[in-house]
Amino acid sequence: MAFLNNIIDFILHLDKYLNILIQNFGAWTYAILFLIVFAETGFVVTPFLPGDSLLFAAGAFAAVGSLNVLILAFTLAAAAVLGDTINYSTGKFLGSKAFEKYPKIFKKEYLDKTHKFYEKYGAKTIVLARFVPIVRTFAPFVAGVGKMSYLKFLVYNLAGGILWVALFIFGGYFFGNIPVVKNNFSAVIIIIIIASIIPIAVEVWKHYKK
Repeated sequence: MAFLNNIIDFILHLDKYLNILIQNFGAWTYAILFLIVFAETGFVVTPFLPGDSLLFAAGAFAAVGSLNVLILAFTLAAAAVLGDTINYSTGKFLGSKAFEKYPKIFKKEYLDKTHKFYEKYGAKTIVLARFVPIVRTFAPFVAGVGKMSYLKFLVYNLAGGILWVALFIFGGYFFGNIPVVKNNFSAVIIIIIIASIIPIAVEVWKHYKK
């Protein structure tokens, strides 16, 4: 419970913690942010790490000169693309073994449906999933399990990763230091999280209605 509270506190007060990080680690902050984004997108066991809010906060600090916005955008876009690539590879080479080892839990029909789903909607899913917390962590893994073509995955992984990072980094860069945003940073972070979750909530509701 304490761990969860610490994670929530970290996410809601990114401005404070990121400032401490920059003051203590200087240029190494880029490497630390790289690892956080890479872990959030690259490992299915770390979907709780901050994504959208971290990018926005980092962009806001870049606007006041604490970080270089171009280095930041390039570094984190690389982390996002590499993370999804590792996640996809894990799903492709290890994920299917779960269906063989635990057939009662991981049914073959689920794998077949996943494969068909990604063949039909895969491109859009890989890009849009970037903007939905939790989902962006699992989407590349499922794409790998479903044996999506790597070339197809790579194209949309690049597009989605670059678009996701650019939108939030430059969003924070241009709007993060507007007085009303800066003075209500925690509220803005909450709004970003809620706005990110809305798409999946709508899809779940549509599925429920059907």
